[in-house]
Amino acid sequence: MNRLCTDIGWRSLNKYGEELCGDHVDIVEEDENTTVVVLADGLGSGVKASILSTLTSKIISTMIASSMTIENCVSTIAATLPVCSVRGVAYSTFTIIRVTNGVTAELIQFDNPQVILLRNGVNVDYPIETLSIEGKTIQRSKFPIYEGDIFVAMSDGVVHAGVGNTMNFGWQRKDVIDYLEAFSQVGFTSKTLTTILLEECNRLYGGQPGDDTTVCTVRIRAREPMNLLIGPPSRRDECERMMSLFFAKEGKHIVCGGSTSTIAAEYLNKPLAPTLDYPDPDIPPIATISGVDLVTEGVITINRVLSYAQNYLEGNDSYSEWSTKRDGASLIARMLFEEATDINFFVGCAVNPAHQNPDLPINFSIKMSQPTTESSHP
Repeated sequence: MNRLCTDIGWRSLNKYGEELCGDHVDIVEEDENTTVVVLADGLGSGVKASILSTLTSKIISTMIASSMTIENCVSTIAATLPVCSVRGVAYSTFTIIRVTNGVTAELIQFDNPQVILLRNGVNVDYPIETLSIEGKTIQRSKFPIYEGDIFVAMSDGVVHAGVGNTMNFGWQRKDVIDYLEAFSQVGFTSKTLTTILLEECNRLYGGQPGDDTTVCTVRIRAREPMNLLIGPPSRRDECERMMSLFFAKEGKHIVCGGSTSTIAAEYLNKPLAPTLDYPDPDIPPIATISGVDLVTEGVITINRVLSYAQNYLEGNDSYSEWSTKRDGASLIARMLFEEATDINFFVGCAVNPAHQNPDLPINFSIKMSQPTTESSHP
């Protein structure tokens, strides 16, 4: 397993009054060590732009991930995309970020705002080679990368933010860099950094974006494994084996559930010490066991984490809630969403009769339907 990995987060704002976004982002794994990210901005806005950007990103990401040349990619795009009847051209601008082995980055850029590279909290210039392919000017860069590097790709909706409203000439690239430098060393995830930048764009637009606006952030970070255990095994004689497998895993350990935490405390031969703090009155208090990073209640806490996870994949609106609170669900959310890069779930198969009440948010069948990478028992 590579020591470094890519943390990728992206979000879009639709042009005011449009139901579809004219920008599109595709992420593909070329192999287990290489990630390709494509941000495409279709000509205009609405349905046509959405089709153009989707076709562009899908074609490019698939071809690049298949180790085809950029010349072939651009030629294919030129031959494939339909021609706009109004403007007489058929293209979508695009930005490609290709990270290999956590060691090298390759950027291929066509007419989008230039990718910003932040290193140690400041903007860094990188080498650019100019190519002419099918009459299009392509910028190509390849250089070594380091832990902590942050790449920010964007559509032109970012630099157009505020034009004729809060700013005369929009949000210039230098201003965007200054804004990002203030946040780059805080340790935010790519998704959070993307959200911060996009919300500022929306503010400059006065809540009515004049163009489709997309931000995609790629952060190079060290792998941080995380292990979460919920529920005892279906057979009591499997407890020792389950705990042995769980605590043998590298990284931090989260134990959820009353019975599960009792078993963990017995295995470690350490006391289980509950707290009486209720930072959130709807979430049961956490407990402590020496050797365990976090001990929480099970069903209610995990149900809240699942709702946070769903929101995180969508608008990330609940970030302000779980990013600062000290209840068990918020602590788990921060550990899984912001710290972890690799997560092992250990799910016990024992049936708790108290959880079969249909009024409860999670019962046994729902728990077992969640995807797992580790299980205490089939």
